[in-house]
Amino acid sequence: MVTGAIQETPPLSGPSTVMSVFEPDSFIVADVVPSPSFDERKGGPPDIILLHYTGMQTGEAALERLTSAESKVSSHYVVFEDGRAVQCVPEEKRAWHAGVSSWAGETDINSRSIGIEIVNPGHEFGYRDFPRRQIAAVISLCKSIATRRGPIRSDRVLAHSDVAPARKQDPGEKFPWQLLSDSGVGHWIRPAPLKIDGITLHPGDRGEAVARLQRALRDYGYGVEETGHYDDATRDVVTAFQRHFRQARVDGIADPSTQLTLRALVDTRPGKTG
Repeated sequence: MVTGAIQETPPLSGPSTVMSVFEPDSFIVADVVPSPSFDERKGGPPDIILLHYTGMQTGEAALERLTSAESKVSSHYVVFEDGRAVQCVPEEKRAWHAGVSSWAGETDINSRSIGIEIVNPGHEFGYRDFPRRQIAAVISLCKSIATRRGPIRSDRVLAHSDVAPARKQDPGEKFPWQLLSDSGVGHWIRPAPLKIDGITLHPGDRGEAVARLQRALRDYGYGVEETGHYDDATRDVVTAFQRHFRQARVDGIADPSTQLTLRALVDTRPGKTG
C-alpha cells in the first residue's frame, strides 16, 4: 500500500550512539532536538533536498517519533505549520528518512540527500493545505541549504514520492511546488491543460509509445524500466509524477497533458545537453 507516514527502516549498520545537542546548520532553525538515528554518509556530499510530510496526527507526535531511538527513523529538519523549524540531525550526517528509494540510478538516497519533514496529517489523517507561513519557512530552509552546500540543481529538489513511488505519496498533490519554483526552489513548469488532443496511455497498454513514456520518465530521474509495458510500476511512477508536476488530476493514466508536461520538463531540466 502506498503511504506517506513516517515509518522508514534504518540501514543495516544499525543506530549510532545518542547525539548531544549540536549547533544548527541553518539560521532559520528555532530549536535543536537531536535524534540518535543517523550514521555516516557514503560517497560525496549531499546534492538532493528531499521533502516529506509527516503523515501523523500532530507535529509533536511526529517529532517524538523522529527523535526516538526505538523508531530508528529520522530527518534533518522538521517544519511545523506555524513556520517553526527544528533540526534533528546535522547535515553532514546521514539521516534515515528515504527508505528503499532511487533517483537517476542512485539507490542510497539517504547518503545523497537532506531530508525535510513538513508537518501535515497526510492522506491517512485528513490531508490539508500547507499554510503559507510553513511554506515560507520551507523555502527559506531550502535556500539556506543550497547556499551553504554549493549548487543543488533545481531538479534535485524532490518529493519522497518521486524516489519511492510504489510506497509513498508525500508531500502529495496539495504541496505548492509552483510557489517554491516562483521563489527559486525546485524545477517546475506550468502543466499542459487537461483538455488537449493526443494519445492517452493506460495501464495494461504495450508498444513503442509506452516505451517512449518510460524512457522520458527515466531520463528525468524516475526509477522505471523501459519495457514497453504499462505495468503497475509504470502506473506508480506516473502517479508520482502527477502528484509533483500535474496535480489537477492524479490517476496514474498518462493522458496528453501528462505526456506534454513530462516532455517539457525533460527539455528544460538543468544540465541538459543536445
